[in-house]
Amino acid sequence: MRLSLRPQRPVPDLPGLHGPVRVDPRTKNLTKRLRPGDVAVIDHLDIDRVSAEALVACRPAAVLNAARSTSGRYPNLGPEILVSAGIPLVDDLGPDVLTLVEGRQVRVDGGDVYDGETLVAQGTVQDEQSVATAMEGARAGLAVQLESFAANTMDYLRRERELLLDGVGVPDITTRLDGRQVLIVVRGYHYKEDLVVLRPYVKEYRPVLIGVDGGADAILEAGWRPDMIVGDMDSVSDKALTCGAEVVVHAYRDGSAPGVERVEKLGVPHVVFPATGTSEDVAMLLADDKGAELIVAVGTHATLVEFLDKGRSGMASTFLTRLRVGSKLIDAKGVSRLYRQRISTWQLLMLVVAGLLAVGVALASTAAGQTLFGLFGAWTDDLWSSVRVFFGGAA
Repeated sequence: MRLSLRPQRPVPDLPGLHGPVRVDPRTKNLTKRLRPGDVAVIDHLDIDRVSAEALVACRPAAVLNAARSTSGRYPNLGPEILVSAGIPLVDDLGPDVLTLVEGRQVRVDGGDVYDGETLVAQGTVQDEQSVATAMEGARAGLAVQLESFAANTMDYLRRERELLLDGVGVPDITTRLDGRQVLIVVRGYHYKEDLVVLRPYVKEYRPVLIGVDGGADAILEAGWRPDMIVGDMDSVSDKALTCGAEVVVHAYRDGSAPGVERVEKLGVPHVVFPATGTSEDVAMLLADDKGAELIVAVGTHATLVEFLDKGRSGMASTFLTRLRVGSKLIDAKGVSRLYRQRISTWQLLMLVVAGLLAVGVALASTAAGQTLFGLFGAWTDDLWSSVRVFFGGAA
């Protein structure tokens, strides 16, 4: 497979694809500085859908993965999204590809990666056929993941029984949630589209806006300000953290919280919530425990494949958290696909005709309107008389 790309500066006339390299083992960190035409280097086992969509949005020249993009544990959707978008994906390059120097021009020729004339790493080029084959094999191994998921669910229930059943360990917060509706935003599937559709809801009901890590930035991008930010603070911007929202740092069950150091450096007041599971679970449990009337979730994980796609055994906690919150939780993920306002041309025409008829009836019921219709009728009679005379004379 040989690809070409116009380089940003002159390079030797050698076959393959050329571009400046951007290196980061964590995909979500890399996408913050990745630009169109860059060569992205990641170390991401089982590329998930959200990460793939973030990479596609950056429009890189190619994606070089030190790990296997599909390990066979479950049918992850990331590689298919990248390949379908026409972005070259080179797989299983090994740790040597991570040694490339940020910003240097590299060359990708098939599965070979060069820094100048030095061969740095060799991998496997993925295409539609190879991705489809890998997905088929992954579906066969899904039963093992189901058993692991069930075991993780029971383990979480044993460890967090008091939190789930009685709310033991939920910290006190200053944001009032009792009797109010809450909108929880996670940077997950279709969150941007769903936020656009939910704009009238936010305007009318004024829910409490809770951003889960990078979800706080999504709220800011939508033109609002988050009331609360929940998470381990690894993917939220300084702008969001200092916007005035209340900050709840998600800590490990042993009390250690890497995110605390960051918020303290920014001088942001915060509370700590130690809990097993994910930050979106913490946000839901917090809203439920503090008396939220309704919890609307955007971008959260709802299906089994999405849990596995997240790549964490702790995703089993989300399953039990949803059971705990119950009917007050409304999952808005995908609402943008469910509801699209469509008005056809004939409907618009009928609407105009109905409007004109309504105006006509209203005018006919008034003296001024009757006089206007009389003048219009006399004018049309004169016009038709003139037309008949014209054509009669021509004959």
